[in-house]
This record gives sequence, structure tokens and C-alpha cells, in this order.
Amino acid sequence: MCEHCEEEIDSDKSSINRIIISVVILILGLFESNEIYKTVLFVFSYLLAGYGVIIQSLKNIIRGKIFDENFLMSIATVGAMFIGEWVEAVCVMIFYTIGEYLQDKAVDKSHKSIEELMNLKTEHVNLYSNGEVTEVEPQEVKVGSVIIVKVGEKIPVDGVIIEGESSLDTSSLTGESVLKPVKVGDSVLSGCINSKAVIKIRAEKLYVDSAVSKIMELIENAQEKKSDSEKFITKFAKVYTPIVVLFALIIILIPFVFNIGSERDFVQRALTFLVISCPCALVLSVPLTFFAGVGRASKESILIKGSTYIEKLAKAMCVVLDKTGTITEGVYKVNGIYPLEGVSESDLIKYAAIAEYYSNHPVALAIKEYYGKVNADDIKSYDEIAGMGVISHSVEGEIIAGNLRLMSEKNINIKEKAENASAVYITKNSEYLGYIIISDKLKESVTDSVRLLKGLVKKVVMLTGDSEINAKNTAKEAGIDEVYYELLPSDKVEKLEEIIQTTKGNCIYAGDGINDAPVLMRSDVGIAMGNMGSDAAIEAADVVIANDNPYNIYRAIMISKETLNIVMQNIVFAIGVKVIFLILSAMGLMTMWGAVFADVGVTFLAVLNALRLLKK
Repeated sequence: MCEHCEEEIDSDKSSINRIIISVVILILGLFESNEIYKTVLFVFSYLLAGYGVIIQSLKNIIRGKIFDENFLMSIATVGAMFIGEWVEAVCVMIFYTIGEYLQDKAVDKSHKSIEELMNLKTEHVNLYSNGEVTEVEPQEVKVGSVIIVKVGEKIPVDGVIIEGESSLDTSSLTGESVLKPVKVGDSVLSGCINSKAVIKIRAEKLYVDSAVSKIMELIENAQEKKSDSEKFITKFAKVYTPIVVLFALIIILIPFVFNIGSERDFVQRALTFLVISCPCALVLSVPLTFFAGVGRASKESILIKGSTYIEKLAKAMCVVLDKTGTITEGVYKVNGIYPLEGVSESDLIKYAAIAEYYSNHPVALAIKEYYGKVNADDIKSYDEIAGMGVISHSVEGEIIAGNLRLMSEKNINIKEKAENASAVYITKNSEYLGYIIISDKLKESVTDSVRLLKGLVKKVVMLTGDSEINAKNTAKEAGIDEVYYELLPSDKVEKLEEIIQTTKGNCIYAGDGINDAPVLMRSDVGIAMGNMGSDAAIEAADVVIANDNPYNIYRAIMISKETLNIVMQNIVFAIGVKVIFLILSAMGLMTMWGAVFADVGVTFLAVLNALRLLKK
């Protein structure tokens, strides 16, 4: 068992033991006839149950943070003891401590749902070098290092299989329980579990840049980006607490100023007022609800970078989708090679593969897979032009592979054009050689996802750099009515700004390529398809969908709406109950027992309400 787990269990036992002993001592005090002994037992029971609250209150006073729930609870219960209400004071502190313990356990449940993802990290790596295997830390693995992953072990860093065939459990990353078969040449992500046979992997990324490290970083930083609701509650508590202390003082002064009632009665009212006024329900339940929302989303392979984005997702009015890799599978295949007369098919595909050698665009991957191995030493320089294509200088000369826009920019005369498919046009030393047809297909869940999204937002739009014919065909098949095509990254940003102005509400953009990074950053909420998406897109995005399923765009919005609904329920419930109980307390119609419910009971009910989010 881990050291942290043992410490947590010991802490739980200590808290439970303190509460039990405190209750036993209180009961002994109730049956004690000697007033001195009775008082000693009550004081001891009080200190045992509430010393943590009192110490925290004193620490906060020293730091200048006087008006918090610890201060209110301490002053209220100490005041109750001074007016002789020993049993009520001790019981209030015991119930408050029990409530805090139960709340902590509820919060731990929420945290553990997040920490399950943190267990993705591999403790050690089997580094293979010169025929020997040594165990090292994941951080010590360099790009190009060869590592061995045994059956049952997690893959420590992103890489490529160079020896062996196996099946991977990717559920921790994608949420999919079906094993994924892998073989030599396949890329694999860190965090997946090797389930079948030993494999050798060549590391393609450092640990800090690998998938598992990125996910852990997203989760660790998620709570730093607070929502407007959380910021409001923090400000509210700072203003609210001094005000209720002032009201409590006014209640105490009433019999002295107006000469009505007994001083003892009004002091008791003020102390009850203070117990009721503790803002625990709001201060604890609102951030916890957002945290539970992040945890719920993570269980469904949706990584939200902060609660502020939950609020924006819930209020989204428009969803804009990229095409390749977002709506479509992004797994392109070469479906036709059309060289000019005098050029062979083998030469055309060879030149295309040379040009695309350093590109990770899905089209480039399809061409390289079709052709096979290219000698990297033959390539002298490479330039990728986002949204248009690539220019490569090699031993064969200058080779350009791209769309019609790039050909036009380079003043290339295209003698034959493709009619109805994605096409890559190839030139060598400014001479047009022919084109290659590339095809893609819709992801399975796209049509249903678009239909569901249309029920949530005002409009669903598609932006793409693809040709008019391909874009319109894809949009029609997906059920998208509004589509804009042949867009460069800068064009996408301009078009998104136009859409935002017309919809007048939060706009979501979902994409996966490096060319989507600018528009992801410009949107109110950027969603990156994390499995296939580029590092730049994932960095720029506010939400990462680990399994690339477009249905999870809909789920992200629904989870966010549910989270915001529970936040509002807790705010209305907590403030409503407290206002009623505070009025009753000021009128002398509320006892300390009612105060305990108004504070501890309301807080615990609000926390339980928040934790409903964690149930799938």
C-alpha cells in the first residue's frame, strides 16, 4: 500500500476516534452530578471535538483572515459556554466536526475520480541498450531510445513499435474497453496497457511531451482557471461574513438600546445567528460541483482545462466544426494516381512521398503509407504551407505537393483537374506531373452528434480548407446546413469572428490539425480531438477529447449544463435556507439544533447534490 494511502487511513481513524471519544465524554458529563466535574468533562469533550476548528481560526486571525467559518463557529460555541449552554455548545461543535469529516470524505470521492487518471504514470521504464535491459525513470528516456514493454505494463512514453505484435488496453485514455491490436510500425501512446505480448518501442517523444504527461498536466491545472460562479462565491464570502458578524453584534445590543427582553436571550439569538451564518455550503459545494463536473467529463474521455470552460460550454450558442479528423475519420487512402502522359504512376507517387516525408498531415500519411520507405538523406529542405501543401527540395529537385490554391500561387499551369475528390497536385522543378486522389469518410457518430447538437445550440457550422465539392458533400452527409470551404487558417479565424457576431453568444470550435490552433484560440471554447490531434491544437484548446469521438462534443455541453444546474441549485438552496433560518434566529424562534442543520446539514446536502455528477 502507498505511503500516502496509509497516512490517509490513519488520519481517518484519528478523526473517527476523536469524535467517538468526544461523544462518550459528553454522555458522561450529562450523567455527572458534580457541577465542577460536569464542566470539566464538557470542556474536555468540546476541545477534543473542536480543537482543529479553534486552532485554524487562530491561525487565520494571525494571517489577517478573521471572518471565516472557523471563526464564526469558534466564537458562537465559546459564547454559548459563557452563558452556561454547555450541552448545546459541545453538541454544535461535535456535529460540526462530524459534518466536516463527512464533507471531506465526499470531496475525497470526487478527487479520487480524477486521481484515477493520475495513475496512468509508469513508475519505471525497461530501457534496452546494447543487448541489456536497465530500469530507469520515465523522465530519463530520450527520443530514439528503445524500450521494452512487458505484458501488463503501461507504455511510458509515446513511440513506434519496432518489434513484436500485441493488443493494447486504451481505456484509460479513450474510454473504449475494446483492445486495440498493434504491430510493427504502429504509433502507440503512453498510458495504454500492453495486454498480449512483449513489444519493443522506439521513443518518439520525451516524457514531458507524451500523451500521459499532457493529460496529467491538464488535470493538475484544471482548478486554476476558476469560473465566474466560483469567483463570485469567493467575493461573496469575504463581504458576507463581516456583515453577519455585525448583525450578530446588533442583535446583542438590542436589549441595551431599546430596553426590551433579556440580555441572555439576545446573546443566545446572536450566537445561534453566527452558527447559521457560516458560508460553508457555498464556499465548499460550488467549487466541488465544478470539480465533480471536470471529473465526470474525464470519465467520458473529455478533458476540460478549467471550470471557467464548463460555464462557457453550458452557455454555448454555436458549434463550429473542422472537417478532416473532426467530422471525418482523418484516415485517408490513396484511391487513384493520375499522371500526365509520359509520367509513370510509380514516379508520381514517389515524388509525392518525397515531398510529404516530414509532414504529419493525414493526406501526407496516406501517401507515405501507399509508397513505402523514403530515403531521408535525399531531402535537403522542407516547408509546409498551412492549408495549401508542402514544398520540398531534394536530390530530385524542387517538388511541390498541394492543392489548386498552392499551384495557382506558384503559377503552375494545371492541364487536368480532379472533379469530385480531394486531390494532391504534384510538380517537379515547376513542371506539372499529375494528381493523386485521396479519400476520407465520416466518423460513425457524426450524423447523430450533429442532430443532437442542433437541439442544443442555434447553429452548427463546418469550416474547412477542402474543395467546394468535397466540403458540400461532407456537410450534406453529416446533416450540416452551413459550410465554408477552401479556407486558410487566417480565413477560418475571420469566418469564426463573423459567426460569433451573428450568433451573439459563446461559440465552440472543434478541430484537430496544426492549422486549427489559431481558430481554437480565438473561439470562446476550443475543443481539440486529442487522439489524432496535433500538439499545437491540444495546447491551444480549452477542452481535449481523448477518443476523437464527435459525440463527446455534445456530451461536453450536456455535462457542463448539468454542472451549472447543480451549482445554481446549491446556491439557491444554501442562501434560501440560511436567510429563512437567520430571520427565525433573530426573532428568537431558532435553537442551536436548528443552527446545526442550517450550517452542517445544508452543507452536506449541497455536497451530496454536487457528487451526483460523478454517477454515470
